Amino acid sequence: MPHFITECTDNIREQAQLPALFRQVNQLLADSGLFPLGGIRSRAHWVDTWQMADGAADYAFVHMTLRIGHGRSVEQLTPVMEDLFACIKAHFAPLMAERYLALSLAVEELHPVLNFKQNNVHDRFRQE
Repeated sequence: MPHFITECTDNIREQAQLPALFRQVNQLLADSGLFPLGGIRSRAHWVDTWQMADGAADYAFVHMTLRIGHGRSVEQLTPVMEDLFACIKAHFAPLMAERYLALSLAVEELHPVLNFKQNNVHDRFRQE
C-alpha cells in the first residue's frame, strides 16, 4: 500500500495524460516517508458510461482514491493528501481551463485485520 486508483471518464482518455500523473503521484508518495516504495501502485479505471449534472454538456470527471493500510494518523495524512491534491490540480489545470471537469480525491483506509496481501517487491528495496 498505498494504491492510487483513478476513475476517469473515457472522453478525456488522451488529454488526461495519466502516466505522467502517476509518475508524479508515486514520487510524492515515496517522498512522504509514510509508505514503502514497493507497495506504491497507481492505476486507472476508464468509465465508458456515465451521466453528469444535466447531461447537456461534454462533462468529464476524474475521481481518485488513495487506498492505504491502517495505522497512519490524520495529522500524518493531511499534508500528504493536501500535496497530492495540489499535484492533481496542477496536472489537470490545462484541461480544466478548456472544458467542464470535476476532480475529487478521497482516502480510504483498509481494515486493520481483514486485509490480506503478499508482495515480494518489497524484498528488492530491502536489498538495495
